[in-house]
Amino acid sequence: MQAPATNPAPLSPFHLAFPVHDLAAARRFYGELLGCPEGRSSDEWVDFNFYGHQIVAHLAPSETGAAQRNAVDGHGVPVRHFGIVLPMADWEALAARLKAQGTAFVIEPYIRFAGQPGEQATMFFLDPSGNAIEVKAFADITRLFAK
Repeated sequence: MQAPATNPAPLSPFHLAFPVHDLAAARRFYGELLGCPEGRSSDEWVDFNFYGHQIVAHLAPSETGAAQRNAVDGHGVPVRHFGIVLPMADWEALAARLKAQGTAFVIEPYIRFAGQPGEQATMFFLDPSGNAIEVKAFADITRLFAK
């Protein structure tokens, strides 16, 4: 997996650590379903390459669970979430693959803020531990921070 070449500026990889209730389930979800290559690991954590960024699933069952939701464009968006902005063609391909795999979406793939400066494709789904993930795309990546 590579960071999109359409970023408005070169970006340093980010690092995100998050709790999971089961490392084997995290490996299936991030490694097999999302296609994130696995990096280092131990009995308590696993690194994944999330589109060129380092995410780490840490075994911490007591810290997993549902996030509060806030209204955004008529949908209940999980407040605690992370994700990636992909080129539109990659977003469309991932949305189709997730639908074909029977993914239960928190918010089905759709175009948010249609006709507004921040128009974007978005979808939300949960990992097996309840961590919310948003994947989005812009027809014009330079509109990422548009007001």
